[in-house]
Amino acid sequence: MGAFRGTRSAGPSRLHYAWVIVLLGHLNVLSALGLARFGYTMILPSMKEGLHLTYAEAGWLATGNFVGYLLCSFVAGLLATHWPLRRLLPIALLSLATGLGVTALATGFPTALAARTVTGLASGAVNIPAMVLPTLWFAPHRRGMAAGIQTGGSGLGLILSGLVIPVIIRHVGPEGWRHSWLFLAGLVALVWTLTLGLLRNRPEEVGLHPYGASLASPPLPMAPPRWREVFANPHLWALGAIYACFGFSYVIYATFFAAYLTKEGGLSPAAAGQLWGLVGILSLGSGLLWGSLADRMGKKFGLAIVFGLHTTCFVTFALARATPAFVTSAMLFGLSAWSIPAIMAAAVGDYTRTPLVPAALGFITILFGMGQAAGPPTAGWLADWTLSFSGAFLLAGAVSLVGCLSSLLMRMPTGPKH
Repeated sequence: MGAFRGTRSAGPSRLHYAWVIVLLGHLNVLSALGLARFGYTMILPSMKEGLHLTYAEAGWLATGNFVGYLLCSFVAGLLATHWPLRRLLPIALLSLATGLGVTALATGFPTALAARTVTGLASGAVNIPAMVLPTLWFAPHRRGMAAGIQTGGSGLGLILSGLVIPVIIRHVGPEGWRHSWLFLAGLVALVWTLTLGLLRNRPEEVGLHPYGASLASPPLPMAPPRWREVFANPHLWALGAIYACFGFSYVIYATFFAAYLTKEGGLSPAAAGQLWGLVGILSLGSGLLWGSLADRMGKKFGLAIVFGLHTTCFVTFALARATPAFVTSAMLFGLSAWSIPAIMAAAVGDYTRTPLVPAALGFITILFGMGQAAGPPTAGWLADWTLSFSGAFLLAGAVSLVGCLSSLLMRMPTGPKH
């Protein structure tokens, strides 16, 4: 480990291994969310036509994915308190790659729903443990920044799916959506290889302190985890409810973005893909930006500002049907897209003890997942009923506004937890 800064090094400061870990976390989030979930946004129009799905059925495919994610979130959090992440994450990534590959073999709505649900299970098993890494490898005042870097993986997934998938579909033809799922499965397999070789569980394993921690301060002893602390913590319930507002609202925008632009906005699939790619490019730094600001101004104010931006984004998308408005909406979403997951991942460490952070993150993700599960079928039903997605995006804006106001009512943490 001579290439990395240790606790006893007297020489020049070198790269801390925490940055290798946060890069792996970034790639794991890319796999679990950026590819496995948001890739569906660009594949949806072609897959819908190929399998002869209604918009409601397309929404249920997204919901199946989110229900799988929901079911696995708390379980993955519990497993992460007992299993070394170096063992858990490779297993989850391999399962995810398999699920994506199986999705390419779907022959109709039932098999597609089953495949997307399995993929959701694997996504939760990857994302929850991966988002625990900043808590283990970074000091508390650096966790928002680190979590923000990791959530940028979602943005990278948007770029790849927005720019590459339309090319695959255009060149392959009607079966291009199947090749797109196989392409995503191959990328996840590559991340599995890197994680298997480079991931380490804790900084102590390589002779380091968490990045940003005082070298003179030894780690404090931690009491064993007691699960009732998670369920009985009112702050975690409040965080989870706010997180659910984000889950419900953003997923409507992300799921039906391309379908709305091509069916109602007059854009070609390639143009919609380019705009989705723009969202991805802008979102790469969104988690880092807002996570770092939340470290300085407080989590509640960071959340409120981002929810306000999302409200403006969704309402603009619904009401102003012109290309400049679409671009404005995409830019607003891109600049703030993954900030809420980053802030939430950092916030759970402020409201609960370190041994319980994986379970706490899994718990609030269950509530987040409930919002996600309700969003797509509600939006799909509204679209089938009104023959337009405008009402669905207005509903997303209203729920986002509730999240904004609720964030301002949060109580600040009283002190560090051990």
